[in-house]
Amino acid sequence: MNSPLILALDFSTEREVWTLVDQLEPGICRLKVGKELFTACGPSLVRALVARGFDIFLDLKYHDIPHTVAQACRAAADLGVWMVDVHASGGGTMLEAARHALEPYPQRPLLIAITILTSLQDSDLAALGFGCSVVEAVQRLACLAESHGLDGVVCSAQEAPLLRSRIAASFRLVTPGIRLPEDDRGDQKRVVTPVKALQDGSDYLVVGRSITRSEDPMKALAQFNSLISGARSAV
Repeated sequence: MNSPLILALDFSTEREVWTLVDQLEPGICRLKVGKELFTACGPSLVRALVARGFDIFLDLKYHDIPHTVAQACRAAADLGVWMVDVHASGGGTMLEAARHALEPYPQRPLLIAITILTSLQDSDLAALGFGCSVVEAVQRLACLAESHGLDGVVCSAQEAPLLRSRIAASFRLVTPGIRLPEDDRGDQKRVVTPVKALQDGSDYLVVGRSITRSEDPMKALAQFNSLISGARSAV
């Protein structure tokens, strides 16, 4: 199957990564390498995962001056990753610099923008002086990313229906905070089940601890993919 599931490798050692990844095959999920793992293990691990045939989402959330972000995106593309992300709040010039940096690559990574972190809620934005709700901020940042030619955004699945009504169908929505009903929410404030996320317009579902920290990760992964297959069949 070609699952929309992106499995977050929220580990700090290669041993933990390979204990899990050695049980996986490309196609049943994609893999996300974030700040903790990349800082601990570096680009060599990313290259090794790519060599295994996995689509890798390099989730480093670049946010800096345009030139620095462009160079970082080139470095990510040179690793052969499938997807890379930047903060939409870096502004239009930064977003364009990132997009232009990836254009020369024949098989360039998807360039996705972070809207508002799913650990934040309205009260957090008020404390930061945003002067708008999470939903309003997500909408503005998603439209900014689309207008500057990015491939999609990271957002909560709770915002997906609104975005789907206002942006192109080809614009990808990547949604973290995916949980089964019985799962602990952890530090995510805006969580949704995988079936609901797909029904509401999400393209890719990021799942971490619900699988990687479960007693039987492969059983949990199969459960998620079964729910996803059922949701797709019902469409």
